[in-house]
Amino acid sequence: MNPMPIAGSELRPRVLIVEDEDAQAEVLRYNFEREGFDVLLAGDGDDGLFAVEEHQPDLVILDWMLPGMSGLAVCRRLRGREATRSLPIIILTARSEETDRIHGFESGADDYVVKPFSPSELVARVRAVLRRSRPALIEEVLSCGDITMDLSTHRVTRGGRSVHLGPTEFRLLRLFLEKPQRVFSREQLLDRVWGRDIHVELRTVDVHIRRLRKALGEHGDEDVIRTVRGAGYALDGMKV
Repeated sequence: MNPMPIAGSELRPRVLIVEDEDAQAEVLRYNFEREGFDVLLAGDGDDGLFAVEEHQPDLVILDWMLPGMSGLAVCRRLRGREATRSLPIIILTARSEETDRIHGFESGADDYVVKPFSPSELVARVRAVLRRSRPALIEEVLSCGDITMDLSTHRVTRGGRSVHLGPTEFRLLRLFLEKPQRVFSREQLLDRVWGRDIHVELRTVDVHIRRLRKALGEHGDEDVIRTVRGAGYALDGMKV
């Protein structure tokens, strides 16, 4: 099963489900998409690790019993990497003994859900973990330095002055504000802002970055979009 992102016009919390039972994976995909999540699917540990690296999910749901590499082994690998050390992880398992739960938490899981469970319960557990670990995903106002974005009204201000953005520039800025100082490659920006099922050339990213820079610097403010040569772009939170 290959990782399969679902594109959308808005940036939505992205969940990677690593589950080898196709029927179970599709049930979870349906329920999470219905609740407004962007969903990735992977059928084993290797595909799951690849999906994390390529698509940068906001949370990973791991089945304990996967073919080849176990879910716990995947969890330990993610915890051992600097880029994914704080990535929220939920383990799914039929093991209900206390020692098994302890083993799961010791491997780095943020939560542990025992089968059978209802999809609505899992969605609620995911929201709870995201609320604790990634509050920017559910907050209505994002800010960094003197830049503020109100998600409920779609208004952006800098230094108290309104900033007028097109829809694509708004989504770009939202992604940067959710993860200040994180460097996004052009491919990652295409994936998160445009969606993988939409064909857009890499240079299109540069065009919209220029538009975003122009809008943010309309009143002579310092350029806070940092170009990282050979890597991509980041919102430099230390300057704003």
